[in-house]
Amino acid sequence: MIASIPMIRRSLLALAAGALCLGAQAAEKVTLQLKWVPQAQFAGYYVAAAKGYYKAEGLDVTIKAGGPDISPVQVIAGKSADVVVNWMPDALAAREAGVPLVNIAQVFDKSGLMLTCKKSAGVSSPKDLKGKTLGVWYGGNEYPFLNWMTKLGYKPGSDIKILKQGFNVDPLLQNQAACISTMIYNEYWQVIDAGIKESDLTTFFYEKEGVASLEDGLYVLEPNLKDKAFVAKMAKFLKASFKGWNDAVKNPEEAAKIVVAQDASGSATLAVQKRQMENVAKLISNAGTPKIGYLDPAAYERTVKVLLSGGSSPVIKKDPGAAAMTHAVWDAAQK
Repeated sequence: MIASIPMIRRSLLALAAGALCLGAQAAEKVTLQLKWVPQAQFAGYYVAAAKGYYKAEGLDVTIKAGGPDISPVQVIAGKSADVVVNWMPDALAAREAGVPLVNIAQVFDKSGLMLTCKKSAGVSSPKDLKGKTLGVWYGGNEYPFLNWMTKLGYKPGSDIKILKQGFNVDPLLQNQAACISTMIYNEYWQVIDAGIKESDLTTFFYEKEGVASLEDGLYVLEPNLKDKAFVAKMAKFLKASFKGWNDAVKNPEEAAKIVVAQDASGSATLAVQKRQMENVAKLISNAGTPKIGYLDPAAYERTVKVLLSGGSSPVIKKDPGAAAMTHAVWDAAQK
């Protein structure tokens, strides 16, 4: 008996639908937890998603925004993310506290953290910080500052006063602090936009002060790295993410447009995000090269050394050694 043409068509449609379902099921899910709200600091991931780079690798990536009340460490410890963006001081401190984070890639190879001070507050060199009120971010961002104070021989509470700073520049604008924490790609420019001239500011880059630690890296839980399928999935994630970052560095305006579209609050503007992306690009020395995202072992060891040198209050008490980093995922992403 020969099947009717309508029946054949229905069969073909059913097969096509089944193939589509299988294709949808084949997409591997990845959840990325960011350290902060949608902005150009994370442009590479948003660009990779918007331009289909994750999809091309067979991935279904969910990008979760961060915020002042969101800890990437807590999110991944609670198994609500596969990979997180975090600063190395916080990641290593968390590891020592029992959350087995491992760095699988280091997109930012330079630090963007700085202390921004008003010259009118009498600050022109590190020795002028003594006796001053200084704004400091906590939640894992305080470690480089505290290490610097130890290096200078200043004790918080006696030699300096610490103001636990919110993620804004108000303490400087309102003269509540002589200096505040800023990132070169974000808060520093908020100070400028508020009407303060660059010539009226004194800035201390942690990179130049010798206390910088590695910032935006990608971290996963160590037990997951024993799963070959997880490593392969993360390798695809890195490959697509690096492609997104290369595009973002090459075309800041396009990246800014993509980031602005992700900001549900509507507060992000194209001009600010483009400027931010241009400054973020300065922190990614290896963009456009095969080495993008590679964690330089020497840079890792320098960060560990800085974190161990906190005097009576070091960020970490023991050197985690090579266990807190791996090139296995990065190597797999190159294939």
